[in-house]
Order: sequence, then C-alpha cells, then structure tokens
Amino acid sequence: MDATQKRRDYLTQNHYITSPLSEEEAAFPLAYVMVIHKDFDTFERLFRAVYMPHNVYCVHVDEKATAHFKKSVWQLLSCFQNAFLASKAEPVVYAGISRLQADLNCLEDLRASEVPWKYAINTCGQDFPLKTNREIVQHLKGFKGKNITPGVLPPDHAIGRTKYVHREHLSKGGSFVKNTYILKTSPPHQLTIYFGTAYVALTREFVNFVFQDQRAIDLLHWSKDTYSPDEHFWVTLNRIPAFGFLQGEKYDIRCYLPYHYPTL
Repeated sequence: MDATQKRRDYLTQNHYITSPLSEEEAAFPLAYVMVIHKDFDTFERLFRAVYMPHNVYCVHVDEKATAHFKKSVWQLLSCFQNAFLASKAEPVVYAGISRLQADLNCLEDLRASEVPWKYAINTCGQDFPLKTNREIVQHLKGFKGKNITPGVLPPDHAIGRTKYVHREHLSKGGSFVKNTYILKTSPPHQLTIYFGTAYVALTREFVNFVFQDQRAIDLLHWSKDTYSPDEHFWVTLNRIPAFGFLQGEKYDIRCYLPYHYPTL
C-alpha cells in the first residue's frame, strides 16, 4: 500500500473532515498555533476536533519532549498538507519567555503561509473545543477585525511579575522561573502593562504588527526576564490606542475547554 493510500485510509478511519462544511467557513480560514509537550492521544483528539482542510495549523513541540512523542506528532502531521511543525523549537519553561516564544515561532511561520487566514488562535495540548468550526468563525466575525485579548490593569498579586527580573532555569531535575528580586527598568515607549489570558485570537494584521512595529519588538525584549510574559504581551500591545484594536476585559474567548488552565 502506497503512502497516499495509507493517508486516505487514516483520514477515513479516524473521521477527519476532508472538505469545507459551508461556504462561510471556506471564506474565513483560521490559523492555529498548538504548543504541546506530552499526551499524544489527547493532542490527536484536539487536532481532529479542530481540523478543517481550508485552515492551517502550526504545531510547536517542546524541544524537551521525548523522541517518541516528537516522532508521533511528525507522523500525524505528515498526513496533512496544511499542518506542519514549527521551524524552530524552544525548550519550554512554564511561565517563562520560552512559552511566549513558542507561540511567536509558530506565528512567524504562519505569516508566510499562503492560506489567507483571518485569525490565529493559540491552544495548548490539553484544550478541547466547545464550539464547531462554523460557530468559532461566526463568533470571530462578530468582532469585525478586532483582536480578542481580554485583560485588566495588574492586580496587586501580579505586580511583581514585571517589577522584578525573573530567570528561566533548566536542569535534568526540572525547569522553573526564579525571581531574582532585582528591579527591572520601566516598560519601553511608556507602555502601560496590562495582564490577561495567554490564549488569544489575533488578526493577521495584528500578527504582522507584532513582528514589524518597534514598540512590539522592544516590548518583547523587555519581557524576556519577566514572569509569564505571555499573560501581558498580547493584551498590552492590543491596548495601544492608535490601532483601535478591541479593548476591555469582558469579551468572551471561551471557545475551548482547557483540562488545566493556570490563572493569574
């Protein structure tokens, strides 16, 4: 049996959707950033649940993941022309800059995609969708080209996350982020730091802005020694008034059900 037939059999046996289910969905392709490190079966269920042939999927596998896990993910993605591994893998440390960088690595790859995606949605490997692709599309269309990055000014218990220098530590015994209690400099460009969810929905225009605008570039550099920068990076940039991106804390991004969702 040749590779093409094996691929077809796999898609059929596992009930993957192989053609758009509506014109509305086909006209509104999405990009997915999926950052994973373990539990292949759980990831495969998530991937199958969100897969559509007109969307595009970038999967970042933690550099520290086992060789068996990496191979399993590669074998799965090789069945799909619109899914690929991130071109650069990070050794991800929970609450460190490497977690944000994993998202950024995929987003940079997705910028080069020929798929005309409208929004990029990031997930972790333990997420699962609460809505169908069509419902997600309709939900996003309602925001009329605005980002979904809910957040607020930092609560008291979170101020230290950006007030002090934090360092990632990697060892055979585990990985963690340590507070050095060294004071950081002020944020660049007099930006006001906001805190919110690390899981967002971003327009392609905004993703391009993140990689091209000096304020975004400088904020990323400043954020590299903060705690959990993915929880302030997106929402802070989205609050820059000149761009008119969607602001506020009450906008609903609950399209996914995380099995484990860290809170502020």
